[in-house]
Amino acid sequence: MIKQLIQKLKTERENIYIQTHNFPDPDAVASAFGLQQLLKMEGITANIIFDGVIQRTALNKMISELSIDIRQTSEYKMFATDKIIIVDGCKRNKNVTDLIGEEIAVIDHHTGKEPDDVEFVDIQPDTGACSSIITSYFIEMERKIPEVAATVLLTGLFRDTDSMTRNVSVMDVTAYTELYKQADKLKFNSMVLNNLTLDDLRFYTNVISNLKTKGDIAFCYINDECNQNLLGILGDFILSLVEIKFTALFANNDQVINISFRNESPEINAAEVMKEAVLGIGSGGGHKQMAGGIINNKKTFKPDLMFKKIITIISR
Repeated sequence: MIKQLIQKLKTERENIYIQTHNFPDPDAVASAFGLQQLLKMEGITANIIFDGVIQRTALNKMISELSIDIRQTSEYKMFATDKIIIVDGCKRNKNVTDLIGEEIAVIDHHTGKEPDDVEFVDIQPDTGACSSIITSYFIEMERKIPEVAATVLLTGLFRDTDSMTRNVSVMDVTAYTELYKQADKLKFNSMVLNNLTLDDLRFYTNVISNLKTKGDIAFCYINDECNQNLLGILGDFILSLVEIKFTALFANNDQVINISFRNESPEINAAEVMKEAVLGIGSGGGHKQMAGGIINNKKTFKPDLMFKKIITIISR
């Protein structure tokens, strides 16, 4: 797809934007940056945008130290004729704002319905990270990956596959091998190792104190603002327990409840459990091994009832 997309973009005279989902994580930022650098090699200028908030201190540090130019959409005056490439998300997803402009391409690795009104679509749900898909484009175009781009893409890949342990495909392994040869190892190690802040520790204390379990299923409701990215990190932490195969974490944020599932049981599909758990009260999706979601009205949320519902869904 990438060759056809580049050929199309070379004929465009409109502004080109690369859009991540609204609360970008390292894989989303890395994918957008990697694609931006590949397009630049082909003489195509594109700006990276998002409509939301970057929630993690470690991610902001990566963006700052590696001079990644990613901006909120409000910093640009966009027009209906502008072209938009969505990475690590899909058109009509709840966490991808429908911006002014024409969505010309979608590049993603999450399970979902392919949009039928987008010209170029590359959705590979069996791939662990969107960064791996972008890396495959460099390989296909026979372009050497610049050191900074390789470092960022390697970080995105490592983060989204939980240190190459989650949903890893042959493409991910190939990408890791190629990126590792080109990346700045010291910067990569620093970004991977330094992922938490002192303030994050209170959420670990909260989860440890309030964790509920039923067999190999763990559940926790955090009655405090805890962003989606940190919820995933906490879920991975609980999943590292020998006795636990599935984690369901919920957090009280503003007027909504954010959700993060983590799973290492081959008999369970986290994305399907998520869809059924939030049916009629919210939205969500993801992969077999991890999923995210949201409940729109927190007043209707009852933690104990939700835990029972999840147990029932998984036990079928």
